[in-house]
Amino acid sequence: MSALDLLDDFGFEAAAIVLGREGERERRGDVQLLRPWRSVTKTLTGCGAALALQEGYVDLEDPAGPPGATLRHLLAHASGYFYESESTLQAPGLRRHYSNFGIDEAARHVERALGRDYGGWIQERIVEPLGMDSLQWSGSASVGAQGSLADLALFAGELLQPTLLEPRWFAEFTGVQFPELVGIMPGFGKQSPNPFGLGLEVRGTKSPHWTGTRNSESTVGHFGMRGTAFWVDPVAELALVVGTSHDFCDAHREVMPKLADAVLEEFAG
Repeated sequence: MSALDLLDDFGFEAAAIVLGREGERERRGDVQLLRPWRSVTKTLTGCGAALALQEGYVDLEDPAGPPGATLRHLLAHASGYFYESESTLQAPGLRRHYSNFGIDEAARHVERALGRDYGGWIQERIVEPLGMDSLQWSGSASVGAQGSLADLALFAGELLQPTLLEPRWFAEFTGVQFPELVGIMPGFGKQSPNPFGLGLEVRGTKSPHWTGTRNSESTVGHFGMRGTAFWVDPVAELALVVGTSHDFCDAHREVMPKLADAVLEEFAG
């Protein structure tokens, strides 16, 4: 039995790709189907911001967002913004409050510094170099991308073996920002702490969680509410990309951790 046989447990259409540092290990299902990435888009936005940092267009301590907030706060869901509003819940840096608006505002800040469209920047600096031929970028920098699992696997592979970001900026992108912050993890409740990088979720010690019990604390990735997700575990040197035809639901909460553990058991080491 293959670990990817657990895709049947979702009870609806699902596909996946397993990656190692050398490339694809296994795939199952329709990995070319265009799927809404929703919040997985944030990982591209974070990477694009890290590339702008690397090239000197912006600084993480740039004032951005509500009073007292910086670009770092925005990208790490620590600005105090509501989920979908410029209203604030609290001062910056007090709590991890997941915010689409904050990520969109971060992209607008970088866009102004670049003097060009953010989607064009993502296309030129990430999509084209990685050969992500199906990716479509429209609207929000927090939830607007759609593409195939094959393209998402190319991005996951980049996080396993980075070529676009220098080590300093890759570490900023994937490392925990404001590590002490507590917050609500959408779909999984209060997490203390609730670590995030720059547009990337960091697993840490979160429980319950959509990755597996075998995933290392340094695992990064994201899930989207339309059923697309990926994680990259730098300790196991493995990545998993998953897409489903159903919005994120109890089946995802149940199957995703089991699938992650099965993948790690079969392919790690």
